[in-house]
Amino acid sequence: MEDNKPFEFRGVHHLALVCRDMARTVDFYTNVLGMRLVKTIELPVGMGQHFFFDCGGGDTLAFFWFPEAPDGIPGISAPAARPDQGDLTSAVGSMNHVAFTVAPEMIDQYRDRLLAAGVACTDVANHDDSEFGISDTLHPGVFVRSVYFQDPDGILLEFACWTRALWEGDVAHEPAPAVERIDV
Repeated sequence: MEDNKPFEFRGVHHLALVCRDMARTVDFYTNVLGMRLVKTIELPVGMGQHFFFDCGGGDTLAFFWFPEAPDGIPGISAPAARPDQGDLTSAVGSMNHVAFTVAPEMIDQYRDRLLAAGVACTDVANHDDSEFGISDTLHPGVFVRSVYFQDPDGILLEFACWTRALWEGDVAHEPAPAVERIDV
């Protein structure tokens, strides 16, 4: 561990989301995305289930199923739609999307596989530092390429790949402070 770091992070152990139908979730993440189900838990006193999927790199994606879970509210608990179809905004404290690292040379092929499996998705996006953050072409300023899609519960997912090394100049913006709101 470096002397100036209080914690030694080794990645993301798991990200826990909530699904409406665990059977449908298992089908999508195993049969469509090819993730291996690695741990299943029945929660005590009929509270539900907690299942874990291997999403690569020693990391897992987990889902809770609660029989009485309230419905999510698009645009509040998660984005209302994919970025190419609507507003990407979600509420403070919400989970906006999950991005899985994929090999750069596979991004186009993975998009084709999603489409072949009946999963609607965006075109491959070339993220750069231009005004709107997306380029029609792959050029040296593109730092990430990605494809967005949604799982059966509408959770926004992304396949993403770095296209170049990041450097000091990539941290060029001051963090924005909270915006004061006036309640009417």
